[in-house]
Amino acid sequence: MGTAHQYRGRIAPSPTGYLHLGHAQTFWRAFERAQEHEGVLICRNEDLDAQRCRSEFADAMLEDLRWFGISWQEGPDVGGPFGPYAQSERREFYLDAWRKLFNEGWIYPCTCSRKELAESASAPHDDNDEPLYPGTCRSKRRIAVAPGGVNWRFRVPDGECIAFVDRGMGAQCFEAGRDFGDFVVWRRDDVPAYQLAVVVDDAAMHVSEVVRGADLLRSTARQILLQRALGFPIPEHYHCALITDQNGVRLAKRHDALSLRTLRGAGLSPEDLRAMTHPNFASNRDQK
Repeated sequence: MGTAHQYRGRIAPSPTGYLHLGHAQTFWRAFERAQEHEGVLICRNEDLDAQRCRSEFADAMLEDLRWFGISWQEGPDVGGPFGPYAQSERREFYLDAWRKLFNEGWIYPCTCSRKELAESASAPHDDNDEPLYPGTCRSKRRIAVAPGGVNWRFRVPDGECIAFVDRGMGAQCFEAGRDFGDFVVWRRDDVPAYQLAVVVDDAAMHVSEVVRGADLLRSTARQILLQRALGFPIPEHYHCALITDQNGVRLAKRHDALSLRTLRGAGLSPEDLRAMTHPNFASNRDQK
């Protein structure tokens, strides 16, 4: 497909609510990076969460992104050579990856409940990350032909530093077993977890650089481990500073007053919003 030396970036919104200023800042930077490299920008609909994703939000996010000034060359609305571009339509890709991880012994079944994990003395919590898994089920083995019914965790190499140079935030290093533990790649409700799905999709879509928010910086280490296990190329990474509200809390979709749709309705233009989301105005540079 002629992608070997081509810059291929992506934006990956999830239709669980209306996009806010923080999304706009990150997606605009991804759009700029693709333009700077005369490359391709992919729009991927990350709609795996059937409980929260809604079609009206999927339609709104595409409309709001185009209104904001972002365009893409591949996506759910324009097609492309590496579709489908909605995660809900890509289950077989994820199953293939699960089978490889299972057959090669990278993952194990976990039957711990959320309550058990929360009560574990060896599971310290980070407000911006998942609990450090205490390894309760690490020695478990199971014969399986399909992943449903239990959580499946990736066994991390304790003590290894997963290092990479982030193009936005510089040199990074996260120690497996200390900074993050064994993580879920497939959920007990038979849905692939975020970490696995994005790794599979980025490889299948030949993404060369991942641009996203700094809250996902630590997840890069997890995803590098998955990429190594699956034999996938490791893309470059560019993490953006986060926008916070007046209380210093990073924006979420519950911040409806700062959604693109609300601000647009209040009469602000895309140019006004781009000025508000310029990196010089971003108040939080959380590098974890």
